[in-house]
Amino acid sequence: MAEQWKYQVRVYLNDEMSETARRDDRAEAIKPLMQVLAKHRATMKCQFDAFADYVLEAEKNGTEAYPLYEWTKETIEDPEKKQKHLRAFAIRVEDEVIYDKDIADALEAELQPLMRDGLITRISKQDNNPANNIPLPARFRKT
Repeated sequence: MAEQWKYQVRVYLNDEMSETARRDDRAEAIKPLMQVLAKHRATMKCQFDAFADYVLEAEKNGTEAYPLYEWTKETIEDPEKKQKHLRAFAIRVEDEVIYDKDIADALEAELQPLMRDGLITRISKQDNNPANNIPLPARFRKT
């Protein structure tokens, strides 16, 4: 039987909406987005905030147990990458980071009108197939 990949949907917001979403997920400006997420028992987290949390946790617990520590720290300290990740929000469904394709497809379909309305600037759907994901640069790989 062929392996079934899991998926994650991400939404991208403009600078103003990103700051609003990071500050107050009950703000009126993002209410339509939060309604779609609630319907799917989903939440979202800013990628920059998730990366920063990972770095803080690694520094608290010892970085040797966190294989992506160096890459993640460098990413959040780079101003250009920081701006990119401040606009990106990963969607968790029922507290799962990745989920079945049918769930991702349904979520993506319901988010599309928000992109047309300008609340969301972009939607992406990634799978966890290693062939479709950017490998970690060699200088960050533990050998």
